[in-house]
Amino acid sequence: MEGGLKPMDSEQLREYAHQMVDFIADYYKNIENHPVLSQVQPGYLRELLPETAPIHPEALEDVLSDVQSKIFPGVTHWQSPNFFAYYPSNSSIAGFLGEMLSAGINMVGFSWITSPAATELEMIVLDWLAKALNLPDDFLSTGLGGGVIQGTASEAVLVVLLAARDKVLRSIGKDALGKLVVYSSDQTHSALQKACQIAGIHPENCRVLKTDSCDDYALSPKALSEAITHDLSVGLVPFFLCATVGTTSSTAVDPLLALAKIAKDNGIWLHVDAAYAGSSCICPEFRHYLDGVEEADSFNMNAHKWFLTNFDCSALWVKDRSALILSLSTNPEFLKNKASERNLVVDYKDWQIPLGRRFRSLKLWMVLRLYGLENLQAYIRNHIKLAGLFEELVNQDSRFEIVAPRKFSLVCFRLLHQQDDDSANKVNHDLLDAVNATGRIYISHTVLSNKYTLRFAVGAPLTEEKHVVDAWKILQDEASTLLRSL
Repeated sequence: MEGGLKPMDSEQLREYAHQMVDFIADYYKNIENHPVLSQVQPGYLRELLPETAPIHPEALEDVLSDVQSKIFPGVTHWQSPNFFAYYPSNSSIAGFLGEMLSAGINMVGFSWITSPAATELEMIVLDWLAKALNLPDDFLSTGLGGGVIQGTASEAVLVVLLAARDKVLRSIGKDALGKLVVYSSDQTHSALQKACQIAGIHPENCRVLKTDSCDDYALSPKALSEAITHDLSVGLVPFFLCATVGTTSSTAVDPLLALAKIAKDNGIWLHVDAAYAGSSCICPEFRHYLDGVEEADSFNMNAHKWFLTNFDCSALWVKDRSALILSLSTNPEFLKNKASERNLVVDYKDWQIPLGRRFRSLKLWMVLRLYGLENLQAYIRNHIKLAGLFEELVNQDSRFEIVAPRKFSLVCFRLLHQQDDDSANKVNHDLLDAVNATGRIYISHTVLSNKYTLRFAVGAPLTEEKHVVDAWKILQDEASTLLRSL
């Protein structure tokens, strides 16, 4: 190519990659200078960029200048130490290096033969992580189950729902699809609802069981048992239960042991979604939240949330990999090879929705090796300690209340207002908007027991005690201004 970059020249790569690394390093160095929540209006970028792609090559310096002046204003900075809105999406040097290497190799590892190292490293590192979480041996690749990296927890719940669906339909006949029933709590991630839509589960057969503050918003075994009994009595077929360890709204933990017994007694596939909180369970003091996972059919946690592994890297383990393979495998002529035909290898294309897949295990491998479990445990404990500090600050101000018990690094709280519920909810909505409009911090909300509740999630890699204290000061100041205006 004349006058610009070649598709892949090693010396050009060296030169331009150095510039890019410097640019990214400077971004992290100055990340606190950016508003955490993007302050732009919809459609802002179309006014700043040309209507057509350039005919001739442009200089990298000009492109990076545009990133700085035009792209960054429209970025919400998830890695900012002042990002407290959602569960984290951790970046790290180790994760970045693994991502860089994966991009550099740029293989497509849908089957073993397309790159044996990609398949085998994935099996090994997921066995490592399973052992770090003290998962049952049934989830290891040395048995009938094993682990696989999905893109997100949404993909993970979809593939196990499809596997469970097809497993039961093979037994009772495909015509029974309309009788299949799925169970969850009203705190379960909406990804399950989407999975049910894709899997053809009738909306009326999706049992979303109500939770309340008496059970800390966890799924009630009694409510589950009653729902199953009713469905069986009218000829329906209960087949799938999604339990959660660390719900999105409030980090509620469903009682796995009790739920697992009910699921087992009724032949129901039990999936445990620990997308956020699963990472904390590498710490012995938090492992008890997974008690009962031994009876689950599948388990998922997002290494890209709180495990310093750059997005995307969602770890899924199953006890019976044949259930996935029977549901998701295809074998066109152009993919056939001796290793697969002799059943000597794992082909991860048969464990997921897409055919193509990236070498994602590289970054998880690098995270585990370059940090080690001891440092990863310390990292998680520090975030939980900082969340505890924020909770203490809230409790010291009588104008605020804690809405749900804190288990990990999320604090659910609200500003008290002595009017009716609607007025109280509006005050908290207005406080959220005022705080986020400052650009100095970013928080989010949920609704618990009809209360508009503010969420403060600690987990960004650069967050320190000073950021938590400063965030609380901003909240207090904006609350004072808001209350004075009422």
